[in-house]
Amino acid sequence: MPEPVIASVGASPLGRTDLPGRDLFSVALAEAFDELPDPADLVEAVYVGNQSESYEHQIMYGTLLAEWAGLRHVPAERVEGCAAAGALALRHAVKDVRNGEHEAVLACGVEKMTSAGTSGATDALSAAFDRAIEQRSGITAPSQYALLAKRYLHETDATEHDLAEIAVKNHANAARNPRAQFPKEIDVATVLESDPIAPPLKLFDCAPVGDGAAAVLVTTAELAADLDRPQVRVAGSGASANNIAVAERDMTDIAGARIAAETAYEEAGIDAAAVDIAEVHDAFTVCEALLAEAVGFAPAGTGYQSYQTPAERADGWTDVQLSPSGGLKARGHPIGATGLLQALEAYEQLTGAAGDRAVEGAETALLLNEGGVADAVTVGHVLTTAEAR
Repeated sequence: MPEPVIASVGASPLGRTDLPGRDLFSVALAEAFDELPDPADLVEAVYVGNQSESYEHQIMYGTLLAEWAGLRHVPAERVEGCAAAGALALRHAVKDVRNGEHEAVLACGVEKMTSAGTSGATDALSAAFDRAIEQRSGITAPSQYALLAKRYLHETDATEHDLAEIAVKNHANAARNPRAQFPKEIDVATVLESDPIAPPLKLFDCAPVGDGAAAVLVTTAELAADLDRPQVRVAGSGASANNIAVAERDMTDIAGARIAAETAYEEAGIDAAAVDIAEVHDAFTVCEALLAEAVGFAPAGTGYQSYQTPAERADGWTDVQLSPSGGLKARGHPIGATGLLQALEAYEQLTGAAGDRAVEGAETALLLNEGGVADAVTVGHVLTTAEAR
């Protein structure tokens, strides 16, 4: 069975841009294929993660971006799973290579969120909620996650100060990331004194709206070697869908994330303790705390300690470093591209290309990308430079 690897990555600038989605993709593609053959000579299939057609009134993103890459008559599909769309595109690419269907597959993601303004983005994101139970009440993404945060603070020893520390940590990481939307350090007071969005969540607890694209080339190990590219093995992949409505779930037990991660661990032949770095779906600060527990890094009720050093954390924590890119919170969250930006960060970390933000000795990464609220759909991938067992 062929071994899927990531052989190259690229991304556009993140944040508010004047570029339409197709041009954001072109920038990401150009970086990914720098010093490689033309995409038309290499790529055999395309998967595009894209959250909503409402931003640019555009569907058929698979066909559009295949055309924009100079590809004709290849399978090309848009993949949708709200904010998990990018990771789903990567998962499809990995499965194609592993199954021997294709040797080289392009997984990409794009979102032009700023074209719709704040109200348009709010409406587009709310489409991920249950129409009958949630949307008609006028509830928004921040208010949904505020419910989770309120419950988490009630059930654990975590405080709003702890959530603020998570934001501070991720901004510090982003300050060393030239790709970040907000490469700027902040302090706890800045978070705690920022405008309330949906209490207890404040402005600096929330990931930003932004534009962006990312491209990831998945190939066989043999082809990556022929191309003379640094390669990172996709050792495991898992996915899980929970109920769409928050009212139907345990708000502090993110079961779908646990199942997606455990599936990826089992496929990779590792456990949570083997993971050196993790890019998790910190759309809001409380998410990093909840996900640290769900994927096995932290004992229940202690995930909020993710901002602390391994020596400071409670017994039972692993030594993992979370969100070295700055996470969704500070690197940015252009919805359809987010899961692939996580893969880009892991690729750069594991191939020695992360510069000042490099985590020393990192060999294995977990990517955890969610869509909808919390674990409505979750995708996990284990990436590693270690040899297959």
